Amino acid sequence: MASKRDKILIGAAGTVGAGILSWRMFFPWIGYDLTMMKHGSKAGKLILRDNETGRYLIKMFEEAVEKHPKKAFVIFEDRVYSYEFMNEQANKVANIAAKWGLKVGECVAIMIENEPSFIWTFLGLQKLGIAVAFINFHIRGQPLIHTIKACEAKVLIIGSDDKIFHSVDEVRSEIGHIPIYAEGGDRGAGYESWDKLMFAALPVPVCPSVRQEMGFSTPCCYIFTSGTTGLPKPAIITQAKGVGISKFFQLFDFMPSDILYTCTPLYHSAAGGLGLMNTLDQGSTMILKRKFSAHQYFADIRKYNVTVMQYIGELCRYLLTVPPNPLDGKHKVRVAVGNGLRADIWENFKERYNIPNICEFFGATEGTIALMNLSNRVGSCGRYSPLINRMDPTPKLLVKVEIDTGDVIRDKNGHCIPVKVGEPGLLLGAIPFYYQDMQFYKGGKEINEKKILRNVLKEGDAYFNFGDMLTMDSDYFVYFKDRIGDTFRWKGENVATYEVSNVLTKLNVIHDANVYGVEIPGSEGRAGMAAIHLEDNVTITPQILKDIFHHAKENLPSYARPLFLRFPKEQAVTTTLKQQKTQLRKEGFQPQDIDDPLYYYDEQNKTYSPLTVDTYGQFLTKSKL
Repeated sequence: MASKRDKILIGAAGTVGAGILSWRMFFPWIGYDLTMMKHGSKAGKLILRDNETGRYLIKMFEEAVEKHPKKAFVIFEDRVYSYEFMNEQANKVANIAAKWGLKVGECVAIMIENEPSFIWTFLGLQKLGIAVAFINFHIRGQPLIHTIKACEAKVLIIGSDDKIFHSVDEVRSEIGHIPIYAEGGDRGAGYESWDKLMFAALPVPVCPSVRQEMGFSTPCCYIFTSGTTGLPKPAIITQAKGVGISKFFQLFDFMPSDILYTCTPLYHSAAGGLGLMNTLDQGSTMILKRKFSAHQYFADIRKYNVTVMQYIGELCRYLLTVPPNPLDGKHKVRVAVGNGLRADIWENFKERYNIPNICEFFGATEGTIALMNLSNRVGSCGRYSPLINRMDPTPKLLVKVEIDTGDVIRDKNGHCIPVKVGEPGLLLGAIPFYYQDMQFYKGGKEINEKKILRNVLKEGDAYFNFGDMLTMDSDYFVYFKDRIGDTFRWKGENVATYEVSNVLTKLNVIHDANVYGVEIPGSEGRAGMAAIHLEDNVTITPQILKDIFHHAKENLPSYARPLFLRFPKEQAVTTTLKQQKTQLRKEGFQPQDIDDPLYYYDEQNKTYSPLTVDTYGQFLTKSKL
């Protein structure tokens, strides 16, 4: 809630003659706002312009083809794919798809690895106004069946990788009678060779009039949620939202001369959304990697003269495990943009790799708002000032929430309660009136209504619920705290897993700590457990266990200290390098069910002691939980 001083500033914002110097005297954080307002205003004007003129993603691409046909659009495995060549391939796709008789907005699903054919297939279908579902090529079985059915795909196009073919072939009889086109040669009965069709197709352009019914609300693509709390849901990226995504990098002045490095999956919103769509908008160049490699990452950065690098999740932590190289800071990167860079390694990463500007952001594929830190504030993912919020058509809100249930706390009038500086709050994003009849996900009303909070500050308003907890400092920078469901209560106190992880990894022998809560029979709440990965040259020894014990005891309150440690052989992360907690929570701490070394917090012996089938009962009795 805005303080009296903040309200004065908001009122002064329109006062003629109010000087910036005098503002900064009373409101030292105003400079941060001016930076955000300058870049945000530019992006907003461009979004409005493109939506009014119908300059959607496919138009952006065709403009770039006309403007500089020979320029590198994609560089992949040392091969340069020019805008002209990519357009010819996209034209072939369009000419093939034109024979299917699909209407504007109907869906074709593609399940292709990170390679240029993903991009030209997407663009070719866009030439006809066909929506494209980006299918995670790692999934199989029931999630794959659900995903194809959920987007109501009329056609499926799969890549050349044998694993993709086998995943689809396993469920072929259960995904309906839709045509399946396969790259990689003849796949036998039930599959048409996409390669043969592409070889025979003409690269001549289709007339833009075939997509004349395409408008701002027409689906452009479907990007699926991770499915960590259920089966994946198809988030709807309309043509208008695609335009909005394509301007996000304008917050740090992304330009045609920029070279972007992308190594996360194109089916995800970081690469296929932000990376690809901003490249299309500016007619820039994308360095596309088939998959992330920590050892190749900065070698590629130098080799291709990359100026903007994308990161996500634990990617930066992996990069810090690579042995130091005298060339680490020798490159042309001006911005690293992404989300998930934890505060405990922020400065180390920035200093070692000589990154001038880190633009950490916060958002969700289906969300109505996004945040970005343009000021290099360590650990921050954006701004939440009263001035910006007052001027924003989709204001943000941090409100009090009940940790155990995830329900918002309401006052006597039934409205949500904004948090104060330093208090954790659930992030909400306003849903503008013109958006309220639209859907976040393809599906029924129920699946969309779950993400909406109504009557938040007044009767009739509506906000998108991100399901994430953030905090705000006195300069109105915001920081990710935890996800609802990850934060847990123990001994009557709330434990933020993200914060505990940051504390544990400050011990130099710990590479990563994935913290979560587990249920203990007969105890209220959930006890803390940490899946620990030590540095490469470190092994589990009695001294290491004592060091972790003392580090936890000295730096964490008693209720937040992990009661259990687990040392998995491999890190549990998603395909987009985010920590995966769901399966670990299910497995709990029962030694008979877990092959990994287990330990418990042993106050008596001042260490973490082995938790085995033999000591399990003794532990429960001795701990008096």
